[in-house]
Amino acid sequence: MTWFEWTEALSYVVTVIGLPLAILVFIYEQRRERQNEQEEIYQRLSDEYTAFLKLVLDNPDLQLLRKEAPNTSLSEEQKERKSAIFNILVSLFERAYLLVYEERMDRQTQRLWLSWEDYMREWCRRSDFRVALPELLQGEDEDFREHIQKIADAEGTHQRTTQSPWLASSATARQTESGQGVDLRLPPHPATERKQAGDRVPAPKSVVEIP
Repeated sequence: MTWFEWTEALSYVVTVIGLPLAILVFIYEQRRERQNEQEEIYQRLSDEYTAFLKLVLDNPDLQLLRKEAPNTSLSEEQKERKSAIFNILVSLFERAYLLVYEERMDRQTQRLWLSWEDYMREWCRRSDFRVALPELLQGEDEDFREHIQKIADAEGTHQRTTQSPWLASSATARQTESGQGVDLRLPPHPATERKQAGDRVPAPKSVVEIP
């Protein structure tokens, strides 16, 4: 075999083996770069959320670190500060949604996103945040509005059913399928049943005197 033939054969080997290997290396580097970008974005968002929590700590009179809103009434100045803080929080949530959330997420992206969804659920458990949410979401991204509103509705429903175990158990028991859909009518409350039972006076039993 001549030197030219050897060179041509080696070029075929490089083409067959080297080109696919180069493609695999390129794909691996792209995925690694994307992962690094995601982690950088997540770290930047985490730093912003940490700064937000410091802002909350600087306003202890608003009691925003509690799981539930306090029953005490706020002054107009306190209401303005709380509204401004809620606006900052919603903007931060929207930024996290736009930068991290995807319809189809890989394991790494999903891990990053679920931590932010936990933050959203935690704040949506506060009734005052849920009440203010429709106004806070005006002008925000439509997909983000739908997403966080679903979370708020779910947390609100969960709190109502948790506070009223009878409501939750009755609604579950009465969900019977029929040809026209699902029957969600609730049975009478136990207190109502007891009251109705008390209104019904049983007929007197006949007494037979034994001499």
